[in-house]
Amino acid sequence: MRKILVGLDGSPRAEAVLAYAESLAALTGAKLVLFRAFGIPPEMSLAWPVSDQPLLLILRAQAKSYLDTCARALPSGRVGAVRVEVGVPWQAVCAVAIDEGVDLVVIGSHGYSVLDHLIGTTAAKIVNHADRSVLVVRPPVPKA
Repeated sequence: MRKILVGLDGSPRAEAVLAYAESLAALTGAKLVLFRAFGIPPEMSLAWPVSDQPLLLILRAQAKSYLDTCARALPSGRVGAVRVEVGVPWQAVCAVAIDEGVDLVVIGSHGYSVLDHLIGTTAAKIVNHADRSVLVVRPPVPKA
């Protein structure tokens, strides 16, 4: 295995996803491609206060800063790339996986809301549409 794409969303579960991917990379010698996708909700662009910087640039910088922080926490040489893209997350993950030529995509699972049941989760869409293997990291099961 040469490259592993790690989809990170900044949620509390992302740390476990990154740790899992890093352990796989350590075992296989693969480089990690840290990735985050974001979109601009229509209501946010209308409510955004006037600023010197466009909203898109601010959100991109925040996503890049988050990934850079993740990269600094990993062993030296483990990260091959850091990518931020604007778009629908599941589509962006699939596109970057192809663009980077990764061997595996590692993502986290999330709980199901009512909306997720109707339209499907991001993780489910990646699993169903990716043209390469996808590993879904689930949160630990709480002990009784």
